[in-house]
Amino acid sequence: MATSAEPDLRPLRSLDDLIAPLHEACKPRSEWRVGTEAEKHGVFVDGTPLPFVGARSVTTFLEHLAEHHGWHLEREHAAGPPIQLTRAGASITLEPGAQLELSGAPLHTIHETAEEVRVHLAELEALSASLGVMWLGLGFQPFARREDLPWVPKLRYPIMRSYLPTRGTLAVDMMLRTCTVQSNHDYASETDAMRKLRVSLRVQPLVTAMFANSPLVEGRLTGERTHRGAVWLDVDPDRSGLLPFAWSEQARFVDYVQWALDIPMFLVKRGDRVLHNTGQTFRAFWSDGFDGERATREDWLTHLNTLFPEVRLKKTLEMRGADAQRGVLLPALPALWKGLLHDDEALSALETLGARWDHDTLEAARPAIARDGLKAPLAGRDVGEWAMDVLGFAEAGLRRLGCLDPEGRDETVHLAPLRALLERGRTPADVVIEACKSAGPDRVVAAVLEASPL
Repeated sequence: MATSAEPDLRPLRSLDDLIAPLHEACKPRSEWRVGTEAEKHGVFVDGTPLPFVGARSVTTFLEHLAEHHGWHLEREHAAGPPIQLTRAGASITLEPGAQLELSGAPLHTIHETAEEVRVHLAELEALSASLGVMWLGLGFQPFARREDLPWVPKLRYPIMRSYLPTRGTLAVDMMLRTCTVQSNHDYASETDAMRKLRVSLRVQPLVTAMFANSPLVEGRLTGERTHRGAVWLDVDPDRSGLLPFAWSEQARFVDYVQWALDIPMFLVKRGDRVLHNTGQTFRAFWSDGFDGERATREDWLTHLNTLFPEVRLKKTLEMRGADAQRGVLLPALPALWKGLLHDDEALSALETLGARWDHDTLEAARPAIARDGLKAPLAGRDVGEWAMDVLGFAEAGLRRLGCLDPEGRDETVHLAPLRALLERGRTPADVVIEACKSAGPDRVVAAVLEASPL
């Protein structure tokens, strides 16, 4: 991610230097906030993807937002194209296939998150209408082939494009064609962070099923509820997945650091100079250096950002398992995780629930979850039954937290659309599937655009 901040070039002298950013991120409960990241596919009304550059392109939108709505345009390096906007603690960034992402500011309530999303979409609305562009909340690009999509010229993307396919056959699809909604949560201490990491890893596949929303590939229904979920099963086992080491109650920050040290790097960046370095783990780089360069704190922070587990530990805990959602369901993801992680009683209930299955059981269930969503079996019940328990814990947690909007409603209002689906045993994908089947094969594009707008 581009940033205007100066890189932290302090050398890494000890293991404590690697652990320090995690300790420094700890916050008292009074300072906890939720940040929401929401990606989306831009398409024209005929379903063709929005390109990166041109008169009608993603770059057009970046420049429009900077000129008319107070966003600051940033480049990854002096000679590069604009690839990021920043404003008041939020940013708008680009994924490899020109997916547009709003990385929201850290906010106190989900009511504020919903308003942030509303404002963002309103700022896109007029230009979208004039250019004939629609934004889709789906976990996988529903129409385009890989070759139909652009490559955004960020410095690390060519390296990932070359390296990741050697580790998983669907890595390029992950980069170009997937979209997610993600929520980021503060933690109070090492013990709090590792407990939340452990518990959220145990239930993340259930959340994947609850928000399953990618049933099409290249205009055809695949029979899956989340093709994005299936893609992530074949990306890079070194840097993705459910982190079995973190399931231990004895796991600490050092265990996460030790895992990260043994994962191959992507690059070393020095100003505008980029050194490709996929053949070396960070541990080896720290010990031996590379091409005359020695490891700095900035290198370590960059490396942590190239790891893709279902829950990622950085300065926040990042919940990464959900497909992108249409507008009405988008705030439900941060609302769910806030209710589960920010309320002690809900977290304890979730911990008890998650203890019912071990890592291998849950890992084995993930392909069926990608295919069948809520109907997949897990430990003697359908996933949908477990999901209703999880939803109930989150709703109770949000009620106890008691954050009210001007109309006196607590944050469970943002879970209501999700509850309405789950009570009928449906995922967001089922809405799209039903729309496509009702429309018939000649109107699939129109049906998807109607069923999945942001």
